[in-house]
Amino acid sequence: MKTLEELLLERELHQVLIAYARLCDGRDWALIDQVFSADASASYGGRALPDGAAILAMLRNNLGGCGPTQHLLGNLQVWVQDEQVNSRIEVRASHRGAGEKQALTYDCMGHYQDRWTHTPGGWRIAHRAMTVTMEFGSRKVLGPEP
Repeated sequence: MKTLEELLLERELHQVLIAYARLCDGRDWALIDQVFSADASASYGGRALPDGAAILAMLRNNLGGCGPTQHLLGNLQVWVQDEQVNSRIEVRASHRGAGEKQALTYDCMGHYQDRWTHTPGGWRIAHRAMTVTMEFGSRKVLGPEP
């Protein structure tokens, strides 16, 4: 059975992950600081992103010109080893094209594996690795703001 401390940690991390989905789907780029630490890095599908600016640029370049999206996250697993907090959460991200591409869709499924750090503002992702396991549709729906 999990302790109250473990459950509270899981809840705090889950709230940050919800902010990530809102950041993506609402194009609320200002939420980046509520999700990633100042020195965060990431790997999305094998593409290395060395810092927060690169992470934000990648999100803007893929979602900024896209139509509606929905990032569904579930099956959160959290583990602590030697005071290092890690998690894994499954993702299904659905995208619809915008403008002349609105008939196109692109879905991807996979998982995020995150290493966390505690900051004065709360828990933030220090490193994210996204693994895509399935894709459907056309990546042509992705793109930067016009």
